Amino acid sequence: MSVAFNAHTTNPIKAHPQALERASAIKMLVLDVDGVLTNGQVFFGPDGKEMLKGFDIQDGYGIQLLQSAGIPCAVITGRHSKMVLARCDELNIKHVFTGVKDKNAVLDELLKRVALKASDLAVMGDDWPDLAILMRAGFRIAPAQAHLEVCQIAHYITDAKGGYGAVREACDVILKARGQYDQLLISAKGQSGTS
Repeated sequence: MSVAFNAHTTNPIKAHPQALERASAIKMLVLDVDGVLTNGQVFFGPDGKEMLKGFDIQDGYGIQLLQSAGIPCAVITGRHSKMVLARCDELNIKHVFTGVKDKNAVLDELLKRVALKASDLAVMGDDWPDLAILMRAGFRIAPAQAHLEVCQIAHYITDAKGGYGAVREACDVILKARGQYDQLLISAKGQSGTS
């Protein structure tokens, strides 16, 4: 039985190769933070201030691989957090927007800065505040635990949850779609890539 493709068909990649087609055209990955780069939990200290966020190391390495392959990343998040700024600095993410109320307006600003169109972007978000920028993206990605409304418009839903490797999975899909994954893997194994 053949699979009917439409704009809202999601993974698995084997059953829905249009996700790879969309990912192959991506020139930048835009990420939300809470629920995407983290598991969405926020821990507050006795002073009432946010005191802790956890980031997945594999997500960070995926971002580094993607950026080494010429695909820059950006972060647009509704919360302001010094921990997010520090993590983005550590990962060399140049375009970081925190404390954002209107993600759509910030996306316009980002697109002007980097001279891209929204269709050039992969956007990964997990909840309603991300819907407007997801709708504009060429490749819409949702982590496994994303809200139903986000999942319904996603081109790809990761098997992993946010904060537990979902971003790495998205990075791997983009690298595979662009034909860069295998060479990066060969390099990581310490092989030259020639037989």
